[in-house]
This record gives sequence, C-alpha cells and structure tokens, in this order.
Amino acid sequence: MDAMAKRHWTAAEIPDLAGRTAVITGANAGIGFETARVLAAHGALVVLACRNFGKARQAVDRITVSHPQARTGVVRLDLASLASIREAAEEIRTTYPHVDLLINNAGVMEVPYERTEDGFELTFGTNHLGHFALTGLVLDSLLATPGSRVVTMSSMGHEPGVMNFDDLQAEHGYRPEEAYYQSKLANLLFTYELDRRLRAAGAPTQALGAHPGVVYTDLFRTRSRLDKALLSPWMRPINFWAVQNVHKGALPMLRAATDPVASGGEYYGPHRKHDTGYPVAVQSSPRSHDEAVQARLWDVSEQLTGVAYAVAVPPVLP
Repeated sequence: MDAMAKRHWTAAEIPDLAGRTAVITGANAGIGFETARVLAAHGALVVLACRNFGKARQAVDRITVSHPQARTGVVRLDLASLASIREAAEEIRTTYPHVDLLINNAGVMEVPYERTEDGFELTFGTNHLGHFALTGLVLDSLLATPGSRVVTMSSMGHEPGVMNFDDLQAEHGYRPEEAYYQSKLANLLFTYELDRRLRAAGAPTQALGAHPGVVYTDLFRTRSRLDKALLSPWMRPINFWAVQNVHKGALPMLRAATDPVASGGEYYGPHRKHDTGYPVAVQSSPRSHDEAVQARLWDVSEQLTGVAYAVAVPPVLP
C-alpha cells in the first residue's frame, strides 16, 4: 500500500470483527455512536456503556435499523460515580467472556464548576479518573484476550494543558477551558503510561490514543450561539476546511482500535493540520511524553479512585 493510500484510511479498511467484543463509553451520541455503529456493521459485539440507559437503548435501535444483524448490549455507566463504575465493570466482566476493545470515549467539555458524586472536579473526574477506574476494573478481561486494545479519546486541547497537581479539584480557582485542557492531557499521560506498563509486563494488550479534530457535537453545548453557528453543519460550505462531520471525526478512534498495523503508544488524528482529514499517527505535546508526570498522575489516580492495576511498574528514566 502506498503512502497516499495509507493516508486515506477509511472505515472500509476495517477487517471483519466477528467474534470480537467492543465496550464504548458514551456511545449513545456523537462520535461514540458513530464508532459503535461502524464496529457493529463490521461484525463486533458492541456494548454501549452510557449514563442514560434510555438513550443507549434508542441508540441500539438506530443501529439495528440500518444493520439488522448487529449484536449489541447496553450497560449503565456514570463516569462521575465510582460506585456506578464498579457496578458497570462487574456487569461487563460477568456478562461478556472477553473484551477485545475498550474505547474510552465519553467526556464533558467546558462545563460550569461541579463536583462528582465522590467529590472530584467534574471534568477531571469524568474525563480522566472515571476512565482510569473503568479500565483498571475490566483490565483482567482485556489481559485475557490476545490482541486487545484500550483506546482513549483525547483532543487537540491537550496541547495547552498543564497538570495542576497542587489543585487537581480546582478548589482555588476554576476556568472551564483549563479544566478541559488538563483532562485531555491526562488522557494521553494515562495512555502512554498504561502502554508502557503493559509492555513491561509482556501483556497482550496495547493502549492507544486518538483525537477527532474539530467536530461539531453535543460537547459544544456550553459554547456561545456564535461559536455553535460557525461550527454547525449548516455552515459546511464555509467551514469545511476547519470542521469535519462526525463520520470523519470517528475515523481516528476507529483506526486506533482496528488497524492491524497500529501499535501501542500511538496517537491518531486527522492529517490536515490536526483539524480535518483522514486519520494518521500524529505527535502529541512534549508534556504528554513526560514519564515522570505520567507516573505521578498514575499514582495520584490510584489513590483517588482506589483502583490499583495488576501490571508491572517500569522504571522512570531520569
């Protein structure tokens, strides 16, 4: 396959996924739904892990209308509640014999200050700590499945992100955009540290990251009317160069999850200045590759969630 063909990766490249099980958080809408629909169309058993059970059932109905043979399941999951995460993880472990793909997609963006059920700042608690806990609690199902992958959704917003370890819960000042940037940086720090630990343990599971570029979804609900108008599909004749639809936005996640040549520790996003285009392996910020920060976030996350991972702790290079 030549370089151009590789650049123009589409869902048509996805292999047959019959016999594989994919768990997707936040799969009832937006990129999560599109990812679920495409994986189901290619034969995977797709488990929609969503906070709103009714909306998840509606999403399943939408999938089966277009793909009558689709195999699906629904699990109630509120990433802002450690109790809910533990219940969902237990249901996943007992209902599904193996998990081939865990896709950490759900998230919130630029929301007013709020705390989770367990007292965490909502953005950090949902986007990072919730997925950290879920991954750790279903890790045994992944480790028992050769070729399994954990794919976590980040964002271009990770680039200005900084980990404020002195005030992770934003008790001394809260800016919605900074909280979002920090959480998306945390997603990549977690991904790289997880993959490093999996490799050190000789595990059959890989961890990868992805970002969709600029896609207009419900995440933008807190933005101004002007912002939403400029990003909307109605403006496609003008904004096509800077905003892509949800079908294209799901491709980086899908490639990270299914491309046989994708490798652990890689990060996929659109090829055109990271905003739009076909999915390719892209570079994340230097801060996301700081192994000392990765290890520190990991330790803090285990302490806050009470979830410890049964994988090796590799040495951190000085």
